[in-house]
Amino acid sequence: MSTELVSVGVLTLNGWDLLLIVVVSIQSTALAYMGHPRWKAFLLTLPVPFTLATLSVGQPVGPTNVIGLVLLMGYTYGVYLLHARWRLPIVLSIALCAAGYCGAATALAARLPTSEIAFWASVVGVFALGVLLYRLMPWRAEPEHRSPLPPCIKAPMIAAVILFLVIIKQQLQGFMTVFPMVSLVASYEGRRCLWTLARQIPVLMMTTLPMMATIHLLGPAVGMGWSLAGGWVVFLAVLIPFTRRQWAVDGVGLSATEGSGEAAPDSAQVRDPHAANPPITRTG
Repeated sequence: MSTELVSVGVLTLNGWDLLLIVVVSIQSTALAYMGHPRWKAFLLTLPVPFTLATLSVGQPVGPTNVIGLVLLMGYTYGVYLLHARWRLPIVLSIALCAAGYCGAATALAARLPTSEIAFWASVVGVFALGVLLYRLMPWRAEPEHRSPLPPCIKAPMIAAVILFLVIIKQQLQGFMTVFPMVSLVASYEGRRCLWTLARQIPVLMMTTLPMMATIHLLGPAVGMGWSLAGGWVVFLAVLIPFTRRQWAVDGVGLSATEGSGEAAPDSAQVRDPHAANPPITRTG
């Protein structure tokens, strides 16, 4: 799959690049047509882009992959702040945060140490950050929303974004593997549930880091392909029980909201892009 398949001018795409473009386009389109914020967030968590981008970049998993999760959180929460709190248009919010990710990733890629100590220190630090953020971000009821755009329009737009990332992947290095490829679409299509999407990134951090650690450990012995397979096993072993508990706890929160007489998000809130995203309040 790593052999060059397509060459356009100075741009050469390999098999993993093409597969990344196709699969991420499908995943992003599927996310756009899911209505419930819970399922949008869950699909956002699946590290399909990370898997294919790792194969596309062709570099071992290291500190740049791990620190990229912090930039991903910054992107997602930044979109929430700019759009839901500061009332900037959603497209402008996404563009500014995506540019910020690329700028920070390009600056850090050549400066981060690549030693074993740096890798494991970053894993521990980012995991602790994920736990802290998850505890500080309470569940909120947010409205359902599905994309009004047909797939024939949406899919090519997504593919164009991924193609751009493939072009600059050498500059981004490991940061490219956790770039918000799906989140670009999720932020736009989930603009009524930006808090739910932002709250899911700490979950992604806590579940993807064991996967990254597994790939890092197994890679030198069994190669990238088998280490990724082992990483998926570990990822699912962590994600499934965590998600079941998370949904159970969120269900209690929903029941408490309904029991208190608070109105659930409705179509009127869906029409108001800021109604479902009130200012941050600490609960519990």
